[in-house]
Amino acid sequence: MLDQGAPPQSRTSAASPSLGPIASLTRRKPVERLVAEGGQGEGGSLRRSLGLWQLTMISIGATLGTGIFVVLGEAVPKAGPAVTLSFVIAGLTALFSALSYAELAGTIPVAGSSYSYAYATMGELVAWICGWCLVLEYGVSVAAVAVGWGEYLNELLDGTIGVTIPDALSAPPGDGGLFNLPALIVVLLAMAFLLGGARESARANTVMVCVKIAALVLFCAIGIQGFRSGNYEHFMPLGMAGVSAAGATLFFSYIGFDAASTAGEEARNAQRDLPRAIMLSLVIVTALYVLVAAVAVGAKPWQRFNDSEAALAQIMRDVTGQGFWGTLLAACAVIAIASVVLTVLYGQTRILFAMSRDGLVPKVFARVHPKTGTPRANTVIVSLFCGVLAAAIPLGQLADATSIGTLFAFALVNIAVVVLRRTRPEMPRTFRVPLSPVLPALGLGFCVWMIGSLSAVTWVVFGVWMAAGLVFYFGYGHRRSRLATPES
Repeated sequence: MLDQGAPPQSRTSAASPSLGPIASLTRRKPVERLVAEGGQGEGGSLRRSLGLWQLTMISIGATLGTGIFVVLGEAVPKAGPAVTLSFVIAGLTALFSALSYAELAGTIPVAGSSYSYAYATMGELVAWICGWCLVLEYGVSVAAVAVGWGEYLNELLDGTIGVTIPDALSAPPGDGGLFNLPALIVVLLAMAFLLGGARESARANTVMVCVKIAALVLFCAIGIQGFRSGNYEHFMPLGMAGVSAAGATLFFSYIGFDAASTAGEEARNAQRDLPRAIMLSLVIVTALYVLVAAVAVGAKPWQRFNDSEAALAQIMRDVTGQGFWGTLLAACAVIAIASVVLTVLYGQTRILFAMSRDGLVPKVFARVHPKTGTPRANTVIVSLFCGVLAAAIPLGQLADATSIGTLFAFALVNIAVVVLRRTRPEMPRTFRVPLSPVLPALGLGFCVWMIGSLSAVTWVVFGVWMAAGLVFYFGYGHRRSRLATPES
């Protein structure tokens, strides 16, 4: 049933059976209806149990650790010591988009994140494209981070019992192995936590976030002892192009600050707490990233990073001359990176939950277990997909594919916040982007610039992914959309 309080243009967009083929692609879902359906699934409802602290920890858990523990070793060879500048550029890009996310999360507090924001402002086709990008962003990043977890697990095993998992079982095809078993294991462990419920998962994540912050502070305290100013003499050896390329890769490190927005239907006071959680988490993460990167490059010449996925543990070992500290950091990293897998996997399931409720993907993804209040089938399907992906694809290809999907979705969010300001200026907003539309325009510009810095191979992968998504949409989602049926 249509919301009678929705504006005329929103009511018309929902009555899509009478629309032509082109107009049906731009049908919009009224904001009031998005909010009214919050938490409702097939056979049950999500439970509102998360406060500001848990939401902030979800965002930090999904963000902090990925770039520092995993991707730093890949980014330093691209930018040299100027990798610290790359972190700042990536952080600014994330900040502009975070402002837009904060406004929309407070206005439309639902599980779909930027997919739902696009559905309310730019229509179904754009919403689908955004949602498909989010599937790439969250699903592939789970796999990418799981690969890095396996690297640190080997560091931990080597430092404690003197053995490591053979390459055949700890590296994917193309990296000298057959199957990355540790990456699959950590995804399955995260799945087990999520099946227990959102509150229980949030508690486990909070503990892991505290461990990872303590680990990074410990690294800085020890790494600064090996700091050599000479490592910064040639600050930008590969020029601004290298800084830009590293920034595009490191943007992968910032995906996750929007994870709180995927919890909109499980937050106790979503309109108040979501904007605060998004901004607070991004500030904390950016400060730690820049500090740790500065210490890492000061303690180790940039030419010696050579794409190591366990770079921080190696630096601790080199600075102290003892294996204990590197092993301790590896143990913390094993816990820390697991929290990224947990929270990003959570975000992926909630986005598919929202898309399924709208009819754009199969109903199984919106089915909620009545006892735990979680989308169980959704969680199992997504976990198995991400686990197999992590076991079979090298890290570098995963990270870049994730970055382009993220940047595309963020660009749409910056557009959506301006559109909603124009079409629904009367709506109450618990947070407003300052200097709009200037800052959203800057956010859009930064996203476009960083997308252009990614490799041609990444663009090809993204093109194939989007083509597959459009085939699925026109073959399934467009006809089954709830806005396409008379009863909707």
